Amino acid sequence: MSDPSLHSLCRWTFHEGTGRFVPSGVRPDWAPDHFDTVDFVRLVQDETVPRLPDHVELGVELHYDNEYDEENATDIADALDATDLSLAMVTPGAHLHHAYGGIASLDPDERAEAQDFCERCLEVAYGPLRPGWSDDPGKAPSLVIWNGSFGYDLATPELRRMYQNLKESLAKLCRFEAEQGGELFVTLEPKPNEGHPAMLLPTVASAIVMWYRIAEEFDVPLSRKGVNKEIGHSEMVGLDPVHDTIEELDNGMMHHTHLNSQGYNDGISMGGSGRFDIDQATRINGMNIAMARLMQDAGFDRWKGHDVQARPYDDTDQALGRVLRSVLSWEACEHAAAKLDGEALHAHLASRDTAKAEDLMRGAVATAQSWFDDHFEPVA
Repeated sequence: MSDPSLHSLCRWTFHEGTGRFVPSGVRPDWAPDHFDTVDFVRLVQDETVPRLPDHVELGVELHYDNEYDEENATDIADALDATDLSLAMVTPGAHLHHAYGGIASLDPDERAEAQDFCERCLEVAYGPLRPGWSDDPGKAPSLVIWNGSFGYDLATPELRRMYQNLKESLAKLCRFEAEQGGELFVTLEPKPNEGHPAMLLPTVASAIVMWYRIAEEFDVPLSRKGVNKEIGHSEMVGLDPVHDTIEELDNGMMHHTHLNSQGYNDGISMGGSGRFDIDQATRINGMNIAMARLMQDAGFDRWKGHDVQARPYDDTDQALGRVLRSVLSWEACEHAAAKLDGEALHAHLASRDTAKAEDLMRGAVATAQSWFDDHFEPVA
């Protein structure tokens, strides 16, 4: 396991309950009228850090402008400094304002407004929020561009124009980020659907291709440009997150990663392909151990995010426990991955003895679960 092992927690995980098809207000202690982003930072320090191994270092992930903005950024930075936590990720929550394509929109007014919104996200991150960054340049935050706005529900030839708009707008945003300092890791987060039936960047490969096209067409350097893969997004349409991980690493584009899943591949939780996004916590399974070993072998040492959601029936202690389980489950997978006998695994596969290879991976899952059991203590 890496030391330190960088994990980041999303502000949006800590909410009172969404309503809609499930009860709202199930966690009243986290209601927005008396629990804000500064309170979230303090909660992470007081209730999460003491329950994790010393080699785990925590950061936070924030959306502009519903979680940080021009008004509260200084207070958040002060709280991060006081708690020794770091800003690990910022992202423009443009999908909350622009539902017709955002920076890819065919509506020129929306596209311009969304571009300005993204630039303000950067201005605040480099401005009043800057003291909340780690002093280590390698731990600088990621700017994650989630594709939630870049969607459509009509199949027309004009999608080609939307795609071109997206390339142009991303190139412009990259140039603006470089003017601010060029210290962020700029990543695209693909997703096959939600909040639209179809998205312009549905897969990891789509995001990688997008970066190469932007570099070629608009002369944007690829340094610090990459992908924020969310494991669950690959799982939603039956894709292989292990192969996605290989593609990211092979192209040098894994700069941030979201470890939460659909849950289905643990053999217990209902989720998986064809389901809406469930945002389950990280699971202990062979696929995650394989990804952990790939990341170890590649020397990945940046932020691993937990973009998880509490279940609709969780109180605050149970919700906090899910976050802890997520972090420790990945640490357990990393522990087992480091102990995995790579030479024996290769020998079994080279000789076509796949049953013995399966036995090794199953044993690694048992090792990970044992490590988890030794390190997890329920919140209440």
